[in-house]
Amino acid sequence: MDNSKLQIVNTEKAPAPVGPYNQCIVHNGVAYLSGQIAIVPATNEIIRDDLTAETHQVMKNIIAVLNEMNLTLDNIIKCSIFISDMNNFAAINEIYASYFNEYFPARECVEVACLPKNVNVEISVIAALN
Repeated sequence: MDNSKLQIVNTEKAPAPVGPYNQCIVHNGVAYLSGQIAIVPATNEIIRDDLTAETHQVMKNIIAVLNEMNLTLDNIIKCSIFISDMNNFAAINEIYASYFNEYFPARECVEVACLPKNVNVEISVIAALN
């Protein structure tokens, strides 16, 4: 693949990557956002003891990366939600849904054994640039 056609997107308004990846890669008019967890960018504090605050922070981090490209949640076409306990699904789903109007992206939500930094939720998204 010709990497010269890839655009790397990173912003200080979202958590810095904690590994060998970027916050977002754009290719052929599609933005692929890496999974976001509830790290507060200004302090690097991890929120994991309050599921509501944690889920809101994840969404804020996604919005920050989208905003770096002048995009909004309306540009999202697909979300992948990873949760550590399916018993938290209803609470996470309610908060997630509150960020969208009548348009909801395609999505899956799966329970996983463990997430980075032992958080409860991680969300990655794919967004269209137009």
